[in-house]
Amino acid sequence: GTLRLVGVADQQKPVELLSKAYTQAKFNLSFAPTDQVQTSVRTQLGAGNAPDVHVVYPGNGSAMSMAQIAQAGLLADLSDQPWTKNIPAGLKSAFQQDGKTLIYAAGSSVIGAVYNKKVFAEAEVEPPTTWSEFLDVCEKIKAKGKVPIALGAQTPWVTQLITYALVPSTVYAKNAQFDEQMKAGSASFANSGWVQALEMYLDLQKRGFFNDNPNGTTFEQQTAMVATGKAAMAIQVSAVLPDFRKQAGSPDDLAMFPVPGADDKNQCWIPAGVVVGLGVSARSKNLDEAKAFLAFLGEQKNMNAWAEAVACIPLVRDASSKIDPVLQPFLPFIDANKAVPFMDQAWPNAEVQPAHFAAVQELLGGRTTIPKALAKLDETYRKKS
Repeated sequence: GTLRLVGVADQQKPVELLSKAYTQAKFNLSFAPTDQVQTSVRTQLGAGNAPDVHVVYPGNGSAMSMAQIAQAGLLADLSDQPWTKNIPAGLKSAFQQDGKTLIYAAGSSVIGAVYNKKVFAEAEVEPPTTWSEFLDVCEKIKAKGKVPIALGAQTPWVTQLITYALVPSTVYAKNAQFDEQMKAGSASFANSGWVQALEMYLDLQKRGFFNDNPNGTTFEQQTAMVATGKAAMAIQVSAVLPDFRKQAGSPDDLAMFPVPGADDKNQCWIPAGVVVGLGVSARSKNLDEAKAFLAFLGEQKNMNAWAEAVACIPLVRDASSKIDPVLQPFLPFIDANKAVPFMDQAWPNAEVQPAHFAAVQELLGGRTTIPKALAKLDETYRKKS
């Protein structure tokens, strides 16, 4: 039969590659930007006309996240598939609800600075390892007449990435129990290292390290600025590296480094989140066929192929895993347990993430203050889903 599959744009390369390799079904594939998918596919799920296989975000925290869709009974159980036995313990909450595995994802992506090596060379700077060094690098790039950091904050999901890059160091390196304390009501955004992270974010703007009018700049424009050398870097998720490479003179012009969110190197942690995955609609008329395709994707060679296509770190690494060279600087953090999931994957409802998007846009536009922004996030966090 024909399986209808709807994914997000950054899944297109691996999905096209692996659906061609799969001979047991034909496919009707479509891909859309993240913002569209969050509304259109969620509406289809609720209306009962969902695709057989569709994008699902790990954990909780967005309308298309595993936990939110699972609450409505709309995801098929994948627990009997062999690959699910290899999910690392620290990542199970991103895949599972009530002990059932409900999402396929090939590995983890990281958030860091995607940078143009030529611009760094012209400014005679190297990737920094402390926050002070990071500011110094930006200053030297600015002095050369280039934009240090391209920021496409008109695209809502881009707004969160600088916060996410800094919070592992300002919050979790000091208090690894923060998420549990938030759930218990004994911690808050407003009285935590989130304050420091947003102060650092706005300090970058105050120092003139962003392009003019970030709130009027899109993800696509951000990407082009770095790829063409107009800007030195962008704080981005590694899953979108292919978008940068498409526009660069050569893929080798670009690399990545972890954003150091502290002046003590031992306090520098990174965000590493399970990549956006796929789920099977519980109401699919082709349920067995759809689940069989996800079982195929779960074979190690196919997980490796997906991970390679989106520049992520495979769920399980083996001798055949080819990890994108630009991710090598992040592996020591992961191996030393100095990596935390993307913050939204632990949030209890689908409203905190868009509230964060809006807060950053308002902060960049000078329309709110950090205390007000974090008070709003706390209020939204406490809402019942």
